[in-house]
Amino acid sequence: MTRSNPPLFGPVLIAGSLILMTGFAVRASFGLFQIPIAEEFGWLRSEFSLAIAIQNLAWGIGQPIFAAFAEKFGERKAIIIGALTYALGLILSSYAVTPMEHQFLEILVGFGIAGTGFGVILAVVGRASSDENRSMTLGIATAAGSAGQIIGPPFADYLLQSMNWSSVFVIFAGIILCVLLVLPFMKSSAPVASKAEVDESMGQVMLKAFYDPSFIMIFLGFFSCGFQLGFFTAHFPAYIAEACAAIPVDSIMRSIGVGSTTALGAFAFALIGAANIVGTIVAGALGKTYSKKYLLAYIYVGRTVASALFILVPMTPTTVVLFSVVMGTLWLATVPITAGLVGQIYGLKYMGTLYGIVFFSHQLGSFLGVWLGGTLYDQYGTYDLVWWVGIGVGAFSAIIHLPVKEQPMEQRQMA
Repeated sequence: MTRSNPPLFGPVLIAGSLILMTGFAVRASFGLFQIPIAEEFGWLRSEFSLAIAIQNLAWGIGQPIFAAFAEKFGERKAIIIGALTYALGLILSSYAVTPMEHQFLEILVGFGIAGTGFGVILAVVGRASSDENRSMTLGIATAAGSAGQIIGPPFADYLLQSMNWSSVFVIFAGIILCVLLVLPFMKSSAPVASKAEVDESMGQVMLKAFYDPSFIMIFLGFFSCGFQLGFFTAHFPAYIAEACAAIPVDSIMRSIGVGSTTALGAFAFALIGAANIVGTIVAGALGKTYSKKYLLAYIYVGRTVASALFILVPMTPTTVVLFSVVMGTLWLATVPITAGLVGQIYGLKYMGTLYGIVFFSHQLGSFLGVWLGGTLYDQYGTYDLVWWVGIGVGAFSAIIHLPVKEQPMEQRQMA
């Protein structure tokens, strides 16, 4: 199957980027609700942490389901269902007054994120791209999620200064529904595939992947990415606010317009998002030329070293800013590389479903990162132990990617 090369910035990429940016702006803000909700109801930190952990697990479970639904019935339908589920979960959560209610309703939010997230959107973007531009477009779309991360936490912090958390949830629900306005531009493209790929069923492709050690290694390697990102998203703002509470507002904080340690936590998370825009685009560009498995190994090594140094040196606003920039550069850089690696090895036809399965490992890690963060904090009064666990799993991921065979499965079978 042949077609003319589409432009880099086509309508599918722009529309997909807007959907990811909106969904991730809301999702990235949940860490800011840790303290307000816990203080209003007198909950332990672990109670709302478990709600966010369940949200991440539901996101992971929903990702391959929505991706398979999109590949069978159409991406637009999957996105509509995802956006409606996302908004419904937020609205119902705004009325929740018990930990169990929050934890149950975050299942809806998690499934909503899956329907408007990477598994569905990146598959559409990848199919709409030329072979030459695919890695770059995946990087740009992933960077759009980081743009949402820049906007979301500061906007949530601003709203929380003038209204309670439940009202902010309702506002966010309305914002999520706005993604439906760009759906006309999300036109599915037929995947560029060989005859062998076209003739294979989803079950056949999945069976080959499950028996391939490289797929298992990619699956296991993505776990630590989820663990680290889940922990940071849920706990990093609170961690910064408490760890820097005894530090007076210095010239650095004044120069960036931050007047409190709470605002510093929100600013740090937004800074991670800003740095990640550069990081994901660069990762996408590098993925076009260099070995994807080695790029992933380098990214995980960088995260491991940066996290270890951050916790070993005395924390100041300066180290927070420096760490946020370094970590942000590596934050979602794994996503376009991992998605591109799955498409490269197993083809584009069922790329969304296979990436969704790999992403489930990411969300298992995210669940544990969020839940352990809250549980160990309540037990020890510090996040140090779970921080070191994240460093350990990061080192594991750097190693587990090295034996991955990047040669396409079809070529391996013909050899």
